[in-house]
Amino acid sequence: MFEQIRLRLATFVCALLLAACASAPKPDATPAVGPACPAAPGHAPTAQACPACPACAACPACPAPVPEAKPLPPRLVAAGWSALEGWTDDDLREALPALRASCSALASKPGWTEACAASTRLDQGDNAAIRAFFESAFRPWQLLNGDGSDQGLVTGYYEPLLRASRTRTGSYRHPIYAVPDDLLVIDLASVNPDLKNMRLRGRLDGRKIVPYWSRGELEARAPELDRKALFWAADALDVFFLQVQGSGQIELPEGGRVRVGYADQNGHPYQSVGRWLVDQGELKLEQASMQGIRDWARANPSRVATMMAANPSYVFFRELPIGKQAPGLPEGPLGALGVPLAGSRAIAVDPRSVPLGAPVWLDTTRPNSSQPLRRLVMAQDTGGAIRGGVRADFFWGFGPDAGAQAGRMRQQGRMWVLLPVGITP
Repeated sequence: MFEQIRLRLATFVCALLLAACASAPKPDATPAVGPACPAAPGHAPTAQACPACPACAACPACPAPVPEAKPLPPRLVAAGWSALEGWTDDDLREALPALRASCSALASKPGWTEACAASTRLDQGDNAAIRAFFESAFRPWQLLNGDGSDQGLVTGYYEPLLRASRTRTGSYRHPIYAVPDDLLVIDLASVNPDLKNMRLRGRLDGRKIVPYWSRGELEARAPELDRKALFWAADALDVFFLQVQGSGQIELPEGGRVRVGYADQNGHPYQSVGRWLVDQGELKLEQASMQGIRDWARANPSRVATMMAANPSYVFFRELPIGKQAPGLPEGPLGALGVPLAGSRAIAVDPRSVPLGAPVWLDTTRPNSSQPLRRLVMAQDTGGAIRGGVRADFFWGFGPDAGAQAGRMRQQGRMWVLLPVGITP
């Protein structure tokens, strides 16, 4: 659509230029006052011979519009195990439960059955055997961006702890919503297989489907949504960051905890409030961490709602139990693959670039540091801000320590995807 608009605009500009030339004023037939224009007998005077004689300049030639080249998609390139710096130093015993979690979703898919079956026979305590298994059952493929570069942004996320109640009181008044009844989800893969992983969100307005409410609009319509509240939190900013992280644990006033996990989203693109604060001149780029944003919010309570509205994306939740989903699997929040995430052994990726569930060798550095962070992780989650080729969000785990690491992480990194022998991307 945008390419057609651009071509039509270029054609329209050319038409204006030609029309301007065609309508240029003709030379006045009345003899001009002044010296006669010199000309050879039988020839009309020219603008070169007499600048006072008006003449129409040559009409500009409008070149045919050249369509802009589409950027190349990310690609996976075959690599050897020696390319994975630090591979022999990683303790793969920590990664095995995460692999088994991936296999609980992938074992029945073509090409994964044999490798997943073999993973169940491994001794959890034998690091050498686990490494030998990976080197025999998988092949590494380096992920490159469309322009051929091999580095990209690696950020971090975690599972926070919030104080919230099942009932609204004076202390607990900020809602954590379940999916509204009027939210429509349209799976585009049912229309075109090339649009796999693409879904539209909207609502009915008469007979039309229109975009669903943005964050600011949802806040204004709160009385209509309150019946969909799962919990009421003590801090509005805690709810906002819960939506950014995608899952969290709830500490109830009567005691005990429950978990809330991602259920759906309003369809609006994620916008970084850290970037908004930088663009507003409120923070410097190096201050725009989660802690920096919280500090700014405490100093500017009257502007917090405006800041949060700068991110139109809004996440809805479902209640989940706390505890292991199955023996041998991690105890963590559910990712987009539908399996529990292991702290420091899972990442969120763009599934258009990295197969969801696949092992990934991540080569990056620790937050605000040049200290290497190289380990085997599983691509088990996605995120609204995770778009492109070499792009990952590293799951640090649960609690404030994990949050401190996640909030400061904005590093460069490289990625290798491990695919079972026989699978070619």
